[in-house]
Amino acid sequence: MSDKAKRRELLRPLHLLGIALICGIFAAVVTLVSTGAFTSRVNIAIANGTYDGLTPVMLGLVVGGGAFIVTLLIMSMLILAVDPREYQNTTIERPVLYDEEADGDASSDAAPADTASDEEDGTGPAAS
Repeated sequence: MSDKAKRRELLRPLHLLGIALICGIFAAVVTLVSTGAFTSRVNIAIANGTYDGLTPVMLGLVVGGGAFIVTLLIMSMLILAVDPREYQNTTIERPVLYDEEADGDASSDAAPADTASDEEDGTGPAAS
């Protein structure tokens, strides 16, 4: 294993954390903007103590933290679904998570012919 490949494997968890952190920050910023955290009316109500409920900053932290955790869990589970050694030296011509087909097109061509012969014999589904 080369040094470059080893370094890539070691940095994979940091890439996952980075992507999850970006998703969490994005969710927090959207929450802050949508709750009016940057408006003077909301900031004056918070300063006077008349703002009821969770402040927009705290709500943004809660939503951002939740988005971070959910993103991290989903990406980790997707990485566990595929064994990378199985696809390391091959060219992938189909989606990785699909089931493998035995004969592909040959089985789909044979199915209509079998049902037609069953109907003619009187043993198929049309006979009952």
